[in-house]
Amino acid sequence: MHESERELMAARQQKRDTLIAANISPYPNGFTPQHHAAEVEKNHAAEPREPKPQDLAVHYSLAGRVMFLRSFGKASFIKIQDQSGQIQIYCKRDALNEKDWLAFNQIDLGDIVYIEGHPFRTKTGELTVEAIRFVLLTKTLRPMPDKWHGLTDHETRYRQRYVDLMVNEDVRKIFEKRSRMIRQIRHFFDSRDFLEVETPVLQPMYGGAAARPFTTHHHTLDLDLYLRIAPELYLKRLIVGGFERVYEMNKNFRNEGISLQHNPEFTSLEFYWAYATYQDVMQLTEELFREVTQKVCGTSIIQYQGETLDFSKPFERLSVHDALRRFCQPDEQIFHNVEVARTFAKQRGVEVKSDDSHGKIMMALFDALVEKKLRHPTFITDFPLEVSPLSRKKDSNPELVDRFELYVVGRELVNAFSELNDPDDQRQRFDAQVAERARGDEEAHAMDEDYVRALEFGMPPTAGFGLGIDRFAMLLCDVPSIRDVILFPLMRKEA
Repeated sequence: MHESERELMAARQQKRDTLIAANISPYPNGFTPQHHAAEVEKNHAAEPREPKPQDLAVHYSLAGRVMFLRSFGKASFIKIQDQSGQIQIYCKRDALNEKDWLAFNQIDLGDIVYIEGHPFRTKTGELTVEAIRFVLLTKTLRPMPDKWHGLTDHETRYRQRYVDLMVNEDVRKIFEKRSRMIRQIRHFFDSRDFLEVETPVLQPMYGGAAARPFTTHHHTLDLDLYLRIAPELYLKRLIVGGFERVYEMNKNFRNEGISLQHNPEFTSLEFYWAYATYQDVMQLTEELFREVTQKVCGTSIIQYQGETLDFSKPFERLSVHDALRRFCQPDEQIFHNVEVARTFAKQRGVEVKSDDSHGKIMMALFDALVEKKLRHPTFITDFPLEVSPLSRKKDSNPELVDRFELYVVGRELVNAFSELNDPDDQRQRFDAQVAERARGDEEAHAMDEDYVRALEFGMPPTAGFGLGIDRFAMLLCDVPSIRDVILFPLMRKEA
């Protein structure tokens, strides 16, 4: 803490002590405002600038944080900020009782106050409430920042989000928009007869994705548990149980790196739809993005970091192989010969292991050479079987699966597929993943005997979908980092 900040805090502490000595609580309770700043503005928006005598009969009660203070001795103007916005307050000595005036004279920027009063307009035409009652609700001890911008402040903004929200209206609007987006997503699925459910976050067996889990221990049961990496296998158990359309929007946890697109704790949406195929889900995905974008942003054509994204027209569809053909112009033999593919990867500087399968090499090439070039909404289809342990094989080519991913601005937003519902095939896939784990792949899927047992009871033909909510919010809010749409992102320990 800088010396200047200590001095400011000491001055605020002195004011707090003055209030206490005068038998005025610096933290009183029981004062509930009946109005908001935006409501007052709306009520008087059409009025002329001159004050109206009848306004004395209009009575407002408001509360908020002091964001501006200008004193003229026996009269002062302040601006308070509540959730709806800011409004100017006029306080003068002869309109307040002695106790209220004493409390008013102990306020600083950032304090939280309650006022009651009448509206009028100043000579400059600004709508103002003249206080006839003033209560200091919260005496703040730390000064508000006078500057809150620049690269060096980003870490502090994320760490002290409460201050970021306090002083930065644009940040508040981002999280209001995120909330509207989530409400609209729920409306989208509720209106299509999907049932919202909750499945375990603490799981005895993690699965549903290729990721390293966080581990914990339940002492009473003496049981190792994992924070879920995905809800997929539990949601599909519900399909087995007879629910035909289910969705869940909740937290997942993956013990992996932090980047502009990754936070170890993140929000996902997954849905499962019995008697549907991945082709049906592609159509529904277009409808979801189009409808939510239109409702939240007022248009389905938006700007993201200088790029125009059009969700109003059908999304492009490319297979993994066709995407490689378009962006890499390889020899056709890479799609048929694993050694040719391995050599091509080395020529392009793509790291692959000596024992990587053909399908893994294809995806390594795609991730390194294609993904970032998919700027407009694009469905990538026909993934290799080796990297899709829960997906249904294609009838036309069993080396591939009925799966798609949606890419926008070079980022994966959606992963979806027709679900594997053959229990014998699923067990074989799990066995192959266990072998991968034995060779050092920490993200390979573990064997889940109970899930195989559930499939043995019979799961109808089903398609499933997973969406990264935070990445979708990044698009709609036009921000470059996932931390900008997570209220409290994970941070390093403070030095």
